[in-house]
Amino acid sequence: MISNVRARVLPPSQRRSLDELAEDLDLSSGDTTSKRSAFWTMLTLSSAIAAAGVLTDSTATVIGAMIIAPLSTPIMGIALGSVQRRRTGSAWAVLFGVALVVALGMAFSTVLPSGYDLLSNSQIASRTSPGLMDLVAALATGLAGAVALARRDVAAVLPGVAIAISLVPPLVVTGVCLGRLSGWLALGALVLFVSNLFALVFGGMVVFAALGYGAEENRTAGRPARRSYVAMALLFAVVFVPLTANTVVTLLLNSWTNRAKHAAEQWLADEPGASVTSVDAVSRTMHIHVRTPDGIPPLPLLLDRLEGQIPAGIPVVVDTLRGRRIDAGTVGG
Repeated sequence: MISNVRARVLPPSQRRSLDELAEDLDLSSGDTTSKRSAFWTMLTLSSAIAAAGVLTDSTATVIGAMIIAPLSTPIMGIALGSVQRRRTGSAWAVLFGVALVVALGMAFSTVLPSGYDLLSNSQIASRTSPGLMDLVAALATGLAGAVALARRDVAAVLPGVAIAISLVPPLVVTGVCLGRLSGWLALGALVLFVSNLFALVFGGMVVFAALGYGAEENRTAGRPARRSYVAMALLFAVVFVPLTANTVVTLLLNSWTNRAKHAAEQWLADEPGASVTSVDAVSRTMHIHVRTPDGIPPLPLLLDRLEGQIPAGIPVVVDTLRGRRIDAGTVGG
């Protein structure tokens, strides 16, 4: 059955040889000088592009950096080397590559004005609070990337894989946050990168082993050394726990803010023209933003409505914006 599945996923006519795969993924084989020159040049340029995209909050620019970033190559090289039970220079390339990108992010952070709100930037905010679904998406992307590398006829999907798996942008965000001395935000972005890294390696190991690229002594078993899987499982657990915890916290915050908004709308129901514009939680404080042409009802009534809807002990702040509707007439009338 396994052989039938393998034949469907990777038909013999489309299978790339192990030598071809190693030539693409191992920076220490073949023309190493040219490979390393291309890798470091493209990584530096993609990091600069990603930093520019992050600081200008440009999604299109960040996507461009994802496409040309070569960091997935040595990461997949780690997966192939693990399956082959041989050491390559891929791990060191990834380690030094991470240091380079983070350093460039820190350098670019110096252009930000003092007092800049990092979370007001969507490119930063979206990468500093990873959740469990980010890990699921990264794992699926790793499997797709490994299959695309092993087949000759689906190489065209690799740019899509590069976009789907976020590697350089989280590292740039890590550097930017470190440069602004925002340690917790930097840690969140780094966790996103590490989860994507482990997902790529794990997905690559599973696919390469299942498709028969393992070392000769392991091909009958169809899998790499058990120690490799155990190590990857432990590393996955290290990433899985904080991602799961962050997902739970995010879901709870969304639930509490929705309940708070509903309670605030009921609180303002008798005030003509008053409305709740937004509700958000910042630094363990619930902020309720209200737009009203006149005054607001007594605040104790709001606290009564919030009781039981959000956890006790959470401070509540009401931010009011005065606004009136004025009929200006008809244009040309």
